[in-house]
Amino acid sequence: MQTNRGLIDAMIVSGVLRTPRIIKAFKNRDRRYFVPEALHERLYVDAPLPIGQSQTISQPSTVAFMLELLGAKEGDDVLDIGSGSGWTAALLCEIVGEDGTVTGLERHDGLVKLAQKDLARFGDENCHIEKATDTLGIVSETFDTILVSASAEEIPRELFLQMRAGARLVIPIRNSIFRFTKMSENEIKKEEYPGFVFVPLIYQRPPRR
Repeated sequence: MQTNRGLIDAMIVSGVLRTPRIIKAFKNRDRRYFVPEALHERLYVDAPLPIGQSQTISQPSTVAFMLELLGAKEGDDVLDIGSGSGWTAALLCEIVGEDGTVTGLERHDGLVKLAQKDLARFGDENCHIEKATDTLGIVSETFDTILVSASAEEIPRELFLQMRAGARLVIPIRNSIFRFTKMSENEIKKEEYPGFVFVPLIYQRPPRR
């Protein structure tokens, strides 16, 4: 039977998992707590798995790739959009530590309750899951890093307003993963990494101006 350690070692060997703090998060926040029990025989297969509501928990190597791109640090305030069953929020909470915060957003009521329950087992008072609204993100707040785990059709520029100076946004757009870095209020650096598939990101787009 495959193990969490075996999965982690394989991702390290492939080069997708490199940063010690992220490796530690994968060790301490085992995927088994976020996958339906009926699928536990496939827990450590490097593949997405269904979690209900026509949603999936992402392929571990894809999660690792996105977390490495995101580069969240200890003490960061993180927004996790499309939290699903809560695995990415749990990983991020381990990465940012007690001095950081993680706010997860999920639009499906059943998954919100599941993620809250799954995350609660770790006792992290600085990390929580909320029900997402029709608006993308949390317009009244700003963050150091933003992770989106569902695919947008176009660049969601409203998220740039929720980024602090130097903040990073990692998001799938169609079949690519993009990293946006806020160099200044007027400059956003864009990097594209093609070849991925995600469930669609659903939200109310603001009117064009």
